[in-house]
Amino acid sequence: MLASIAEAIAREGGWISFVRYMELALHAPGGYYAGGAPKFGAGGDFVTAPELGGLFGRTLARQLKEFPRILEIGAGSGALAEALLKELACEYWILETSAELRDRQHKRLGGNVRFLDALPDRFAGAILANEVVDAMPVHAVAWREGGVMERGVILERNALSWKEKPATGGLRNEAQKIEVPIPYESEIGLAGRAWMRTLGERLESGAIFIIDYGFPRAEYYHPQRSMGTLMCHHRHRSHGDVFFEPGGQDITAHVDFSALAGAAREAGLEVLGYATQAQFLVNCGITDVLGEANVENALHYAPIAAQAHKLLSPAEMGELFKVLAVGRGVQRPLLGFSRGDRAATL
Repeated sequence: MLASIAEAIAREGGWISFVRYMELALHAPGGYYAGGAPKFGAGGDFVTAPELGGLFGRTLARQLKEFPRILEIGAGSGALAEALLKELACEYWILETSAELRDRQHKRLGGNVRFLDALPDRFAGAILANEVVDAMPVHAVAWREGGVMERGVILERNALSWKEKPATGGLRNEAQKIEVPIPYESEIGLAGRAWMRTLGERLESGAIFIIDYGFPRAEYYHPQRSMGTLMCHHRHRSHGDVFFEPGGQDITAHVDFSALAGAAREAGLEVLGYATQAQFLVNCGITDVLGEANVENALHYAPIAAQAHKLLSPAEMGELFKVLAVGRGVQRPLLGFSRGDRAATL
């Protein structure tokens, strides 16, 4: 992968934007999501909520049961789809950009789902994106005494490193709207916003559920978060070196949920709710699902209770992970936001 990135840098005159680097390292041929190495679960690089077991899917199904069809974007190993299909009688569609992951999903789910090659022109139902936006390429930006800079990537002595250039165009305009102390480094997810606007334009009726780690804007660009949110995942170790083994590790940025909500509004959608993952799952009845599991098989209760701890604990996924729902033509309030809705913070 390093050779491909080096070629791209050379073609662009010795410098590429970080957003281009992230796109190549994750999604280009030879990139992280295009490769065949395990990514999810104990044998991969990180664990998502569905990989913990069926509790997450069984609880989420209580929110999704009112929709006639589900479109999951970026379905990972297929674990969430498998759990939801056990609970719901609905059409289930998957849009997956990684050919390797799509093959794994097909083997796991068989003919129970419909695989799409592109977003449908019109869709009615629930669109689900669990830990998808964090892997979308972002622009890396630095606020300096001399102005707003775009952080990019160069190759020196066969090693990748950072180099800054003055930001231009839409990126500069967006960065100038953000008030931060100087010096300050962070990310701006223009691709995520464009993606949300596209979803909003295609959604005839229903809701879009974004489940991911991140913050509203005031927290995202907090003075104490002056080094940004970029994070890498490799063999269950998290670190900040984005140039370590390009193509061999996951690179993520936390989600600016305010930006996604704003993009949804631009597309004519309304914000239906925003809450921590813990609050959302409690509202959806995770304690009832735990009770059912205890009745079904007391011997299996301990590992399911461990799943609940991981999903709900503030020290684990409970507080950092959020759920944002936007949509049109949906009766409110949605179950998952019946209490503790933080939409006013967006």
